[in-house]
Amino acid sequence: MKTMKLGKTDLVISEVGFGAIPIIRLEHPEAVRVLRHAYEKGITFFDTANAYRDSEDKIGSAFEGMRDRVVLASKTLRRDGEGVRKHLERSLRLLRTDHLDLYQLHQIAQETTWEAVTAPGGALEEAIRARDVGKIRYLGVTSHSMPMALRLIRTGLFSTVQVPFNFIEDGAAEELLPAASQLGVGFIVMKPFGGGAIDNAGIALKFLRQYPEIVPIPGFEATEQVDEICDIYAHSNTVTERDRSIMERYRQELGNRFCRRCEYCQPCPHGVMITPAMGYPIVAKKMSPEVATEFLKAPMESVPLCTECGACIQLCPYDLPVPEILKSNYELYLRQAEEHGADTEEGKNL
Repeated sequence: MKTMKLGKTDLVISEVGFGAIPIIRLEHPEAVRVLRHAYEKGITFFDTANAYRDSEDKIGSAFEGMRDRVVLASKTLRRDGEGVRKHLERSLRLLRTDHLDLYQLHQIAQETTWEAVTAPGGALEEAIRARDVGKIRYLGVTSHSMPMALRLIRTGLFSTVQVPFNFIEDGAAEELLPAASQLGVGFIVMKPFGGGAIDNAGIALKFLRQYPEIVPIPGFEATEQVDEICDIYAHSNTVTERDRSIMERYRQELGNRFCRRCEYCQPCPHGVMITPAMGYPIVAKKMSPEVATEFLKAPMESVPLCTECGACIQLCPYDLPVPEILKSNYELYLRQAEEHGADTEEGKNL
């Protein structure tokens, strides 16, 4: 695994990092095993967040006693200084360290959020204070808004920026990526597989490896996934016309109305299992409708609980019409369940 400097920082990291969301689904010993395997394969950059349930604790267990060999990044969604202080102290405790290499203000996408973060006593003030006393080495920011991300890196306040970037959501290549490169801001890629919508790792990473200054952080939950990605990075990268045609086919099939599984919309106040229900068509295509109707029965049967209150729409960073998509997915589920003779709650009530 090759290494690179992260922007103008002195952090030397592996050219691909480890996104920690998926390890929340693993039992603690298995998560530690996957993390250590990634390190043994050459991955040294680990990105997590206070919001990622017990991921910080698992990372802390995996790398206890070897802190100087890994680069640790975490995040906070708090907008107030006191909230940031508490989040940071918790992150340090769980990660078993006295400092973070990178601490990111998470999902700054709206003007009102930026105003709250920069207000007296806000998140930015506390994060800078923590950096000044050595609890944070570098300060970064994440966003799902390209215009806001561009504005944020131009403030000069942040050493890194983290945004979605893949061959479907490639808007960052137009202005944000060149600006980050010019300013020396490290560019971290979230959603390299479109939140799971892109199931061809080779094609996804061929696209991203055209930009050697970026560091993708795919999520891992199995050693086999680590091996697959590391093997891709062990070989040279050439994007062919066939690759481009495959990318275009994905673009045509997915469009922009697909769930990236960021889970910001959760939990639903009415009990709808939004994330798996939003992904039903993709699962049905991958696994076959017969398998998908059984595999996702519980989340799909929760869809009728939706009251279209709009809470999920307000929280979705991609402005998806979530209730509308859920309704469409549920109708597809019912059709496919009927075709394959699966039992559904609606069918029982007929």
